[in-house]
Amino acid sequence: MSASVQAKSELYDCTQVFEERKQELILELERIDEQEQALNALKEATEELLKQKEAKLAEKEAKLNFQETDLKQREDEVEQKLKKTEELLKALKEQKMDKVSQTYAKMKAQSAADILSKLDAKEASSILATLKPKATAKILSKMDATKASELTNLLSEVK
Repeated sequence: MSASVQAKSELYDCTQVFEERKQELILELERIDEQEQALNALKEATEELLKQKEAKLAEKEAKLNFQETDLKQREDEVEQKLKKTEELLKALKEQKMDKVSQTYAKMKAQSAADILSKLDAKEASSILATLKPKATAKILSKMDATKASELTNLLSEVK
């Protein structure tokens, strides 16, 4: 066999092998194409799902922001009502204290001294602090010296 015949035979063998494998390669290419299409479909589905989740997340975030704003507004309203209530309570206490003060101011010094001596020292000093100095002096002079001293100390702290 000559070199050219042998080369033709080898070429023929390669062509025959290629033709035999051609169908395999076509099938493999089709399989790869199908996998690529499936991968693209999966990618698109994943992107769509991600977009849906982002939209839901944005919706929830907007809802939470609205609720937060609403809660802050309610909190501000509650704080304002609380302030107003505290002011009213303070005014009510002052009125009550004024009435108590007026009552003690109208009493005789001895009677006021007897009653205040039996009260808690802080409460008694609070009452005395609302009276005029002259009335306070008269009441303290009618008390036991120890109690009067204690009340005087508390009065100096209150003022």
